[in-house]
Amino acid sequence: MNSITETTLPLMEAFYTLQGEGFHQGKAAYFIRLGGCDVGCHWCDVKESWDAKQHPAISISEIVSQAEQYPARLAVITGGEPCMYDLEELCEALHKAGFQVNIETSGAYPLKGDIDWICFSPKKFKPALESFYQEAHELKVVVYHLSDLQWAESHATRMHPKALLYLQPEWSRAESITPAIIDYVKAHPQWRISLQTHKYLQIP
Repeated sequence: MNSITETTLPLMEAFYTLQGEGFHQGKAAYFIRLGGCDVGCHWCDVKESWDAKQHPAISISEIVSQAEQYPARLAVITGGEPCMYDLEELCEALHKAGFQVNIETSGAYPLKGDIDWICFSPKKFKPALESFYQEAHELKVVVYHLSDLQWAESHATRMHPKALLYLQPEWSRAESITPAIIDYVKAHPQWRISLQTHKYLQIP
């Protein structure tokens, strides 16, 4: 008898909550957080996601089956760095189940999968691929130092004209740096501010 081996992905966690950031902020969404990342942001708040070997290999059918238990049909693939993996089968299965599929990525690896919305958040620690500047629907730059504002501009000039531009205060420095971001957005209205509203709401 021939056995069919299902494709698996290292799943750190999956949970139903509200999208806290960016354009889709406030929408109910099912998050699929994959383990594995070599970008190395020192301020990362999910460093436990970095080592893929620490997370169980879960079949795509099981991942989607769990997502279907909830009423919303918005799935957000995140990490870690989800583009380290071929996401074709996961995206296909999610679409077949009626989900819109969003992704949050640093753009350091090629995108393999049919994604409906790309949140591109480049990092200084590993260069992004050029393709993301034209394919992404939103650019989200995490602001840790004030100098990051000019770094953000260097990426914004390369984005597709229809892409949305977001500046997001790094959570541990939000209290001190948010006022400067507010002033910057008021002076440069092509930008919007993205807040991690899920943290203010104390939800996942």
